[in-house]
Amino acid sequence: MTAHEPPPELVLGSRRFRQEREASWKALEALLDIAERKSVRGLDDDALVALPMLYRATLSSLSVARATSLDADLIAYLEALSARAYFFVYGVQSGFWRRVRGFFARDWPAAMVALSGETLVAAALLLTGTIAGYIMVAHDPAWYASFVPASLASGRDPLATTAALRETLYGGEANPLAALAAFLFTHNAQVAIGAFALGFAFGLPTAFLLLTTGCMLGAFLVLFISHGLGVPIVGWLMIHGTTELFAIVVAGAAGFRIGRAIAFPGGLTRTAAATVAGRTAATAMLGVLVMLLVAGLLEGFARQLIKADAVRLAVASGMLALWLVYFYLPRKTARTNRHS
Repeated sequence: MTAHEPPPELVLGSRRFRQEREASWKALEALLDIAERKSVRGLDDDALVALPMLYRATLSSLSVARATSLDADLIAYLEALSARAYFFVYGVQSGFWRRVRGFFARDWPAAMVALSGETLVAAALLLTGTIAGYIMVAHDPAWYASFVPASLASGRDPLATTAALRETLYGGEANPLAALAAFLFTHNAQVAIGAFALGFAFGLPTAFLLLTTGCMLGAFLVLFISHGLGVPIVGWLMIHGTTELFAIVVAGAAGFRIGRAIAFPGGLTRTAAATVAGRTAATAMLGVLVMLLVAGLLEGFARQLIKADAVRLAVASGMLALWLVYFYLPRKTARTNRHS
């Protein structure tokens, strides 16, 4: 052994150290290669969660390598790898307006695409509740009070006359429009947030809330249809309902995503699985708040100011088409995460 050669025990220790930890270094390298080619947006949710953990593991390896005086080449490699990762983990963050643009242009639609399956399930439950509520109230009007709270009915109940019901569709409201919009926005936000928040209980309370919301809608429909006001009530409800109900469905889908991750975490712990799923769900919920704001404005202003059924239905159809195109029109930058 020459004076410049490391002792055999140091070479053996360095080799064993590399064998035990090299897999995590290579995994971090692979993520950094993708991020450097495509930016962090090129990483899916699992990769974004793994990146800081792999970075900390590499820092730990570097600390051990320095403390035990392992070979200089290995230390230099770990220093370079840690420096690369630092930029993406703690680098300069984009500005507020850039994030806002990114949310609307990329993040929100991508989250909606990722939640497509859960969205279909939530929509099916809402539709099932609507059909069930319609059938039950049509068979026995006493069910109406069970589905529609008095605060929301506001005199629109089985005892109301056709003239009174028609007046609610085309007449003025007692409350100022701004106050009505605020009240309805608060109520709808509570329903949507409840559908999301209850998802942690394996999604079962979320399913119940979607069904009961559908029953309320079905009860409203049968009441007005029985008085020959079928088309007017659809226009009256849907001018804001295509946005409002869509928002509630999306909130339910986000709740189902959390519930599915907790019930079936795969190879992760339940906490880790819920954290990964929560990234997509939280993005969708930010969008739900935007949708509810739009629905509140439509409900409190457009519905009261627009009296023609055809125009109300046109607005409702236009809003639904707008949301569908915005969410599901293919985008080059939209990525779905099917593993979270």
